Amino acid sequence: MPRKTLSISLVIPVYNEESYLTACLEAATSQRLPFDEIIVVDNNSSDGSAAIAAGFPAVKVLHELKQGVVHARNAGFGAARGDIIARIDADTLLPADWTRQIQKIFADTSVAAVSGRMQYYDMAAQAFCNHVDLLFRRYFALVLGRQVAIQAANMAMRRSVWPDVRDTLCNGSGQHEDLDLAVHINQSGHRVVFDERLVAAIGFRQGDSDFRSFCLYAWLSPKTYGLHGLKSRFWMYPVVGLAIIFYLLLKLLHRGYDMDAQRFSWHKLLVQAEDMRVNPATYVD
Repeated sequence: MPRKTLSISLVIPVYNEESYLTACLEAATSQRLPFDEIIVVDNNSSDGSAAIAAGFPAVKVLHELKQGVVHARNAGFGAARGDIIARIDADTLLPADWTRQIQKIFADTSVAAVSGRMQYYDMAAQAFCNHVDLLFRRYFALVLGRQVAIQAANMAMRRSVWPDVRDTLCNGSGQHEDLDLAVHINQSGHRVVFDERLVAAIGFRQGDSDFRSFCLYAWLSPKTYGLHGLKSRFWMYPVVGLAIIFYLLLKLLHRGYDMDAQRFSWHKLLVQAEDMRVNPATYVD
C-alpha cells in the first residue's frame, strides 16, 4: 500500500520582519509539495510585516498580543492542524524540496521532532562557514544524544507531541525557547533527532549584535540546559567559547558581505550604518 502523506502546517513567528518576510513566504509558498497551511503569527509588529503576510493568499495571519517569540510560537502551534507542525524564522529561506524531506524523515514513526542543517546566505566565505556550522551540529548530535537541541529556524515536530509538552514549557525570559522545547519533548519520552537532509538557509543576524549582546546570546544555550539541571550543558561550552573568540571575524564576514554582488565589500563594511539586532530571547511577559 502507498505510504500516507502527512499534512504539514508551517508556523512563522514575526516581529518587525518586513525586510525579510516577502522572500521567506515566496520560498514557503513555492514548495514542490505544498504546505497544507502556512500560519504567520504577528507579535505586535510596528512595520508592514502583517500586511505583507496578508498579501499572500495561502497565508493565515494570527495576532499574538503577549510580547515574545515564545508566545507567538505557542499561538501558532496551538492553531496548527497538520499532522506535522513545522517552524521557521522570518528570515529563513526554504529549498523547494523541504516538505518532501519532512515526509521522508517522519516516515520513521519513532521521530517526534527534527532539526537540520543551516546555511548562511548573508556572509562572506559561505562554504567555509556552512561547513564549520555543520561540524558543530554533528558534534552536538553526537555528544548530546537524546538531548540534542532544536534550531527554531529549521524544525518540525508531530502535532500529537504538542499536548504532551505545551503546559510544561518555560515561557519566561533568559533562555532559548527552541532549546527549551527540545528538552521538554525529550523529557516527555519522545525522540528528537538531527537530520542533515533537512536544510534551510538563514541570515546570520547575530552578526548585527554588539559584543556583549552576542556573548549573552551565545551563553543562553548552556544556560537553558543548566536551568533544566542537565549536565550535558558542559558539552556546549567549547562551541560557545569558540563563537565568542571568533566574534569579530564573524561580524566582519557578515557586515561586509554584499548580497547583490555576492562578495565581500570593504565599502559596505565601512560605510553602511550598523543596525543593532533585537535579541529574540528577550521577552516582555
